[in-house]
Amino acid sequence: MARWFNRRGKDDAPDSSGENEAETQKSLASSTKTADLPPRHSLDADPEKPSGFLTYMRSRLRKTRQAFISQLDRIVLGRKEIDQDVLEELEEVLITSDLGVDTTQRLIASLEEKLHRNELTDIDRLLFYLKEEIRRFLKVEAPPLDVKAHKPFVVMAVGVNGVGKTTTLAKLAAYFQEAGLRVMLVAADTFRAAAIEQLMRWSERVGAEFIKQSSGADPAAVVYDAITAAQARGVDVVLIDTAGRLHTKVNLMEELKKVKRVISRQIDTAPHEVLLILDATTGQNAISQTRLFHQELGVSGLVLTKLDGTAKGGIVAGVCQEFQIPIRFIGLGEGLDDLKEFDPEQFVAALF
Repeated sequence: MARWFNRRGKDDAPDSSGENEAETQKSLASSTKTADLPPRHSLDADPEKPSGFLTYMRSRLRKTRQAFISQLDRIVLGRKEIDQDVLEELEEVLITSDLGVDTTQRLIASLEEKLHRNELTDIDRLLFYLKEEIRRFLKVEAPPLDVKAHKPFVVMAVGVNGVGKTTTLAKLAAYFQEAGLRVMLVAADTFRAAAIEQLMRWSERVGAEFIKQSSGADPAAVVYDAITAAQARGVDVVLIDTAGRLHTKVNLMEELKKVKRVISRQIDTAPHEVLLILDATTGQNAISQTRLFHQELGVSGLVLTKLDGTAKGGIVAGVCQEFQIPIRFIGLGEGLDDLKEFDPEQFVAALF
């Protein structure tokens, strides 16, 4: 599996208060259950999870698998050959599985071409090509991230409220710290006082450095101080939390652009990653959110959260295919170690 680094030693979703205090308490409680255990270096070391990464993935993608595979079974049951009727039924299944209309049409067009060339001789061949096409959509041509290429490596996280930005950044901080990197969390979402408190508590939980100012402060000023401190302290990775809701989308995007400009003035190569956090349970809303943020900020990577709680996991293929932006991580649970690097091969294998 491609790694971000060599380990050392081992819109349109509904705006809400987002990651509120109750959600924070729930997430912290979930993580604290294993706080007294030694650090985990493999899934097999955790007795609460199925043995083997693929088994773990399959269990966490259960809702998507059940919805998708049950519909596929309905289509192919009793069929001895593939015809246009089968592909039309498959098209409906793919759209209802949140692959998206554009992605579905591309996939069906590819299968129709194979049908005309007499390559879809039976159901097994159909399923084989279906998996291959989905796998191809997921394999976005993009350079792998190397957080050791810059010091500090600056990640600017964006996304609407409620998608899990703050908790995702906490999980990323734990992930990088386990690799021996020095991490700083930055509370640039000054629009919500609860967001600052939430990120501060997460920083204490994972042992990361933390930079904040008072609620209502200029986010760009917070980021300026943070990068200055990170350079002085020798921090390896800076993770910046940003606001997800202002009075209008225009205000939000202008604020985020200002933050990005301030980062670039301090480090001309930064931000090294503009990471868009998406909630997989919103399905097709993830497409419109990606379009909005990418047009305004130039998103370089995606994180899809809450894949364990949705039957809409097909959006993973849809967002990859339409925007050609790589998925860096996927969220498969509430625990700190339930944020996993995205691997197309493993995802397809788990899905089918």
